[in-house]
Amino acid sequence: METVNTESLAAFLAAFAPFDALPPAELAAVAASAVERSYEAGESALIEDGTPSEHLFVVRSGSVELVHQGEVVDILGPGELFGQPSLLTGLAPAFTVRAREPTICLLIPREQAMTVFTEPAGATHLARTLRSRLVQAGHVVHALPELGTIRVGELVDRPPIFCDGSTTIRRGAQIMSESHASAVLVRDGNNLSILTDAVLRQRVIAEGISAENPVSRIVRPAVEVGPERIAVDAVVEMLDAGTDHIVVVGPGRDVLGVLSSTDLAGLETRSPFALRHAILGARDVDVLASVAQRLPRLFLALLGAGIAPLDVGRVLSLQVDSLTDRLVELSIAERGPAPRAWAWLVLGSTARREFTLGSDIENALAYDGDGDTEADAYFARLAADVTRGLARCGFTLDPNDVLASNELWRMTQGRWAEIFRDCLDAPDRSHLIRANVTFDFRQVAGGLDVTPPLVSILRGANAHADFVRRLARAATDLKPPLGFRGALVVQTKDDARGVDLKRGGAIPVTNLARFYALSNGITISSTVDRLAAVKESGALDEETAEALREAFEIVMRLRLEHHAEQIEADAKPDNIVDPATLPPLTRLQLREAFRAVAHAQKKLSVYVPLGI
Repeated sequence: METVNTESLAAFLAAFAPFDALPPAELAAVAASAVERSYEAGESALIEDGTPSEHLFVVRSGSVELVHQGEVVDILGPGELFGQPSLLTGLAPAFTVRAREPTICLLIPREQAMTVFTEPAGATHLARTLRSRLVQAGHVVHALPELGTIRVGELVDRPPIFCDGSTTIRRGAQIMSESHASAVLVRDGNNLSILTDAVLRQRVIAEGISAENPVSRIVRPAVEVGPERIAVDAVVEMLDAGTDHIVVVGPGRDVLGVLSSTDLAGLETRSPFALRHAILGARDVDVLASVAQRLPRLFLALLGAGIAPLDVGRVLSLQVDSLTDRLVELSIAERGPAPRAWAWLVLGSTARREFTLGSDIENALAYDGDGDTEADAYFARLAADVTRGLARCGFTLDPNDVLASNELWRMTQGRWAEIFRDCLDAPDRSHLIRANVTFDFRQVAGGLDVTPPLVSILRGANAHADFVRRLARAATDLKPPLGFRGALVVQTKDDARGVDLKRGGAIPVTNLARFYALSNGITISSTVDRLAAVKESGALDEETAEALREAFEIVMRLRLEHHAEQIEADAKPDNIVDPATLPPLTRLQLREAFRAVAHAQKKLSVYVPLGI
C-alpha cells in the first residue's frame, strides 16, 4: 500500500457522493488517512462470505466488478464505493469484488469511514447504494431464467429425415449430405433405428464394410425421448447409451425430430448468463458486435422455454445494459480516464426494462461540474463511440436522435436538473415530449449519482397542476386502433399492413401508467410496477389497473411472438401485425386489450379539462 498526496486526493473525493457533502476539514482528514492499493486484472479485493472488510474502498482508477453467486451483478468505476456494509456491520462481504483491469483503490480506515457515514448525506448514500445493489443482484441472478430446464421438444427446429432399410449405405450418406443432417432414421415396423456420421465412420471407414450394403446392416437402435424431457436429463441418457443423437418422439410415436450432442451441448450458449459473460469479456468492438448477434437466438430460446413476456423484456434490457457498459469501458480504455465524474442513462423501454428486439435505443449522459469545452469534447467522443458501437451491435437507434451523442441529451448534472424543473414549470409541447422520454430513466454506468436529485424533482410533479393536466391529455391522445363497434382498424405503414402493437397498445398503456404514477408521487419506472403501485395507493381503481396490466401483457406477448416469427424468417422485427393472420381467440384477446385501453383513456379524459 502507498500513501497519496492529500490535496489531490481530497479534490478527487470531493467530486463524488457522499464525500462531496463533507466539511472541508473532515474531507481533508479522510483524504489524509487513505492509502492506495493496486490490483491486477482478476485479483479480488473482497471475497463473498469471506473475511469482513476493515476498510472502505473507493475506486481511484480502473474498474471492479461485484460478483454474487458466481455472476457479475454490477461494475464500479472511479469514485464508486464498496465494502461499506461489511465494514460497518463486521459481517462477511455479500459480494466478491475483483478488478476487471489494472485498478487502483483508495482504502479508508474504519474510524475515518465512520465519520463519512454518520453524516446525513453519508447515511443516505449508504442506504441507497445498499438497496441498489441488492436490487441489481436480484435482477441479474434471480430474474434471469436459466435454460437448464428447457425441454428437448423446444430445441427441435427441423423435421426428421427417413430412408428405407434397403437403401444402400452410400445413398444413405448422400441423403444426409444433401439434407445437411447428421443423422437419418430407418423405421421397420415398431422399431426405430438411426444412421449417423459416427456410425458411418466406425463401420464403413474403420471396419471396411462396403458402402453398397443396405443401411439396415449398420444402423443402431435409436434412443427415444419424449418432447417434455428436460434437456439436461436427455444429455445424461445420451451418455449412458453411448450415442451422440437422440430422437424426440411425440404421442403415437410420431417422430418430431433428431437432436445431436452438438445441439444439446450448445444449450449453454442460449443461456442469458452465457451471453452476458461473453459481452463483459469482449476484447474489442468487433468481438462485441459478433457476440451481440447471439441476442436473437437467446430471445427465441427464452420464448421457447415458456418465459413470461415481461421477463423476456427484463432479460433483453439487462443484455443491452451489459453491451452499453462494455462499450463505455472500451471507449475509456482507448481515450483515457474521464475528466469529470459522469453517469450514463438509458431512457424509454430500456429504462423500464421492457426492451424488445423491435425497440429503439434511447440514452443520455450527465457529467459533473459547470460544463466546459474540454469536458464536453471528451464526453462527446465517448458518446459517439458508444452510439456507433450500439449500431454495430445491430440495434436501431432512436430516429429522433434521442442519444447521448446529440448535445441536447448530453449535459451537466445541474443542467439536467434545470431541464426536469422546466418540464414541470413550463410544460409546453417541447417540454412535454422531453418529459415523456427522460422521466423514464435509469443509470447503468458511471460514478456520478444523478438519480436521487432527479427523482426528488419528479416526486414533486403532482404539485404542478398544468403539467399534470397536459400529461393526462398526452396519455389520452394516442388511441388504440379501434373503429365502429370496437372493430380493429387496419392501416398500412412502411409497406406493412396491420395494427401497430407498439403505438396502438404498448405506448398508450405506458403513458397512462406514467401519468397515474407521476401525478401521485410514484417514481418507479416499470409500467406494470407503476400500475400495481397506483392501485395499492388507491389512485386507480382495481378493475382499471388490472385491465391495463392484462392489456399490456397481451400486447407484449403478441409483439414478442411476432418478432420471433420475423427473426425465423430472417426479417427485421417490427410491431405491425395483420389481425387476419391471428387465430380467432388471439384476435379477440387483442381487441379486448385495445378496448380496455380505450376505456381507461375515456375515464381519464373526463378529468382532463379540470386539470387534476
